Amino acid sequence: MKAELKKLLFSTGAVKTGDFTLSSGKKSNLYVDCRKVTLHPQGAKLIAKIILEKIKGLKVEAIGGLTLGADPITSSVVALSDIPGFIVRKKAKEHGTGQKIEGLIDKGWHVVIVEDVATTGGSALQAIEAVEAIGAKVVKVISVVDREEGGADALKNYNFDPILTKSELLA
Repeated sequence: MKAELKKLLFSTGAVKTGDFTLSSGKKSNLYVDCRKVTLHPQGAKLIAKIILEKIKGLKVEAIGGLTLGADPITSSVVALSDIPGFIVRKKAKEHGTGQKIEGLIDKGWHVVIVEDVATTGGSALQAIEAVEAIGAKVVKVISVVDREEGGADALKNYNFDPILTKSELLA
């Protein structure tokens, strides 16, 4: 399944070379626009199946991550499983209930954090901080691609398990 995902990342134009500034602020000559695959029918199903394999045997009561990258991944897993999902806002709503997390998650739940591309791990750490603040426990963090630029070290205490690494992607 990983080989099929890698092929899809290239065939959809998700992998680009050039000069880019990443959300982390870092400069890179490689850009991976995972939304071209996470929002693709075949890609969404494939990623969800791989994630479900990765979490088989774990106690998982919800799955989610920081909006926007995690949203289609979360939705795909929810659609192919019995696992509820949640979305972590970048900042709490200023109206209504003022929630930072939308969806289904509760204190004491075991959750998986997902994201599209891990560079420094910052997006996943923001999501982790929000779910831990309500008393949920992170049992695994999964990214579609790990750029191998510090994310794995930043997430080492959270069972970080990328689907593909930059090295695998470029091999």
